[in-house]
Amino acid sequence: MVDLRVGFPVSGVETWVFLPPLVAFAVSFLASMGGVSGAFLLLPFQVSCLHFTTPSVSATNFVYNILAVPSGVYRYIREGRMSWPLAWVISAGTLPGVFFGYFLRVRFLPDPAAFRLFAGCVLLYVGSRLLLDAFAKRPLDKTQNSRFTCIPLKARVKTLSYSSKSVEYEFCGRRFSFGVPAMFTMAFVVGVIGGTYGIGGGSIIAPLCVSFFSLPVYTVAGAALLGTFLTSIAGVFFYSVIPASAGVSTLPDWPLGILFGLGGILGVYCGARLQRFVPPRIIKTLLGLMVLGLALSYIAGYFRI
Repeated sequence: MVDLRVGFPVSGVETWVFLPPLVAFAVSFLASMGGVSGAFLLLPFQVSCLHFTTPSVSATNFVYNILAVPSGVYRYIREGRMSWPLAWVISAGTLPGVFFGYFLRVRFLPDPAAFRLFAGCVLLYVGSRLLLDAFAKRPLDKTQNSRFTCIPLKARVKTLSYSSKSVEYEFCGRRFSFGVPAMFTMAFVVGVIGGTYGIGGGSIIAPLCVSFFSLPVYTVAGAALLGTFLTSIAGVFFYSVIPASAGVSTLPDWPLGILFGLGGILGVYCGARLQRFVPPRIIKTLLGLMVLGLALSYIAGYFRI
């Protein structure tokens, strides 16, 4: 009889070989519709279910992002729903943030209970706002062309203007804009949080773009995923080459990360492919519930409930 349980020396994890890709597929399929890779849900799974608790878990999460995210980015680019100015501003802010997040994780927060409480409170607010926005009563969006299709199949993002102060683009006949300094600052803070926990920041930046800047989730998702991909590359680099404190393990568990990534590749692609057929209310609700779930897990973990 074939033994499907495998061990991973770096992390000390022992589990069934099919479990990491299966969990990664389910998580990434739902999360990628909102511009989230799903790494923010895989982290609690690794900590709570696989008992992988060292800072290496953050680096391993970044490995998952590097493998899983490109398929979704490709899909959004192919369908013309990538807002490039938004993607570059997000990336420019989160990249330096990841560097500072690394030092917070390995130097000051090897057991980041207090920071989990802070992040949990922030995510609790973001998730609540997403759910409130999802169920707010408003006129039916004119861009919805059928009961099942929420945006026209030929809908594309068209950049109208961009500068160091603001960006404006058009999507489905409507104009949207955001301030570059405000978006950059928010992305930097998100990068610090993402660098600390190995989530790339997409789980936070996407709902913030939707809630605070009133940008449509259909144009935010691709930009958030691209930013997550670039910051994850930087994250793996920082965790792999920068010396940590004595006795603190920061190297990623590559075999485990690759297993998660294999499931994520298919899940992210399928989620990005089907996003245009899912009403924005459902996307916001799913994203809000996932963010709230993570927030409550962090807060409960701090109080050891």
